[in-house]
Amino acid sequence: MYYVYVISSINRNYTYIGLTDNPDRRIEQHNRGYNRTTKPYRPFHTILIEEYATRYQAREREKHLKTGWGRQMLKKKIEQYRAGLSASPNGGGDT
Repeated sequence: MYYVYVISSINRNYTYIGLTDNPDRRIEQHNRGYNRTTKPYRPFHTILIEEYATRYQAREREKHLKTGWGRQMLKKKIEQYRAGLSASPNGGGDT
């Protein structure tokens, strides 16, 4: 199985779209600062994880999410996610 994942920085306006065969491990690597590209933007919240049977299918979805249409859809999803955090009883703490 392959996965397309989207993570969003908690503190800054930054979203990362990636592809992996192990999303838990890969997102943990981002949060620990193992990746030069995402290190300055950590910590991250997971916004989306989608599962695909083949790497090809996952790569096609990843490419779509990186287009204008895909980013527009993700922007709405991120706004909804952040609105849910601010509406939580503890004021947007650890979720």
